[in-house]
Amino acid sequence: MTGKEKAELRRKKRELDEKRPFQARAFSDFIARCFFGALIVCVSFAILYPVLALLPLAFTDMRVAGDPGAVWIPPEFSLQSFYVVFNWILRTSEALKDIPLELRPGPAAIFLYTLFYAFSIAAIQVFMSSLAGYALARTRFRGSTLGFLLVILVFLIPRQSFLIPQWLNFKQFDLFGLVTLFRGAPLDLINQPLTLYMMAFFGFLSNQSLMIFIMRQFFMAMPHELEEAAHVDGLSFNQTYLRIMLPNAAPALLTVASLAFVWAYGDNYYTAYFNPNGPYLGMVIQAYPWDSVWVLAAVTRDWFGAAATNNLAVESVRQAAVLVFLAPLLVFYFIIQRRIVENLDSIGIKG
Repeated sequence: MTGKEKAELRRKKRELDEKRPFQARAFSDFIARCFFGALIVCVSFAILYPVLALLPLAFTDMRVAGDPGAVWIPPEFSLQSFYVVFNWILRTSEALKDIPLELRPGPAAIFLYTLFYAFSIAAIQVFMSSLAGYALARTRFRGSTLGFLLVILVFLIPRQSFLIPQWLNFKQFDLFGLVTLFRGAPLDLINQPLTLYMMAFFGFLSNQSLMIFIMRQFFMAMPHELEEAAHVDGLSFNQTYLRIMLPNAAPALLTVASLAFVWAYGDNYYTAYFNPNGPYLGMVIQAYPWDSVWVLAAVTRDWFGAAATNNLAVESVRQAAVLVFLAPLLVFYFIIQRRIVENLDSIGIKG
């Protein structure tokens, strides 16, 4: 069928559509809206169900946990599970076993330390990713293509492949032999917060290669006239980057910042290997011996009179711990959710 015949068929179809009664078109549009609305509701429920399922049991009085008549509404509202999380789980976790009991940080200190770590790591990753992305997108130097391929390669290779050499390098840290020259022996940087910041600075923490890729693609989509106008006005390369390109890359920066914060906040991989004694919230909750059900059951029995054999009372504490961990992420999402997809179509695959 030739192009002219196809155009003629489309024209006849449009004419037939225009001849249909208005009520029929309105009814079909209404059916389409109902279908897509129902589809959105179903998909949203499937995504939110794991979070919604946590709420009833976490906010239920432990003595009536497991009431078969309560599915979505707690029969007796209570914050007992959260009390156990803050006064037992966050104080007796295995992640804090090397810290004397009198020196262990409280729940507020653990929260603040984790948030400070996540925000500071995110800030470093955003700056370094934007700097590397801008260099790969806007400058041409010998090996620039190879450098970008290496960035993609780091993203594709499983991070477990880098674990042993990274751990050994930080266990016996000796930068070009200078540390041994001036100190007499290499440095042991394992179990030091500095190690994680160094990995973020050099681009090897929490999928940072993906952040570099996002920034590169965004900068490649920006018009070159912005830089040309900046150079005409007398701005240097660095001034153009800081005063012109970065402010116009706000959508990509926000996307990278949100990814960096979420990954740093919930990271239990790099923190467990390179700073295991750090009081990170996710690691503290994960390291608690949840298999010791009898210990937690005894705690709930002594504190609230819940039956020691009530495993659902223990499960309510587990669900409360998950909500405690998710709370900062949910607050962070509701703050930025309107801007997270702003101009996201600009971050596409460019040549």
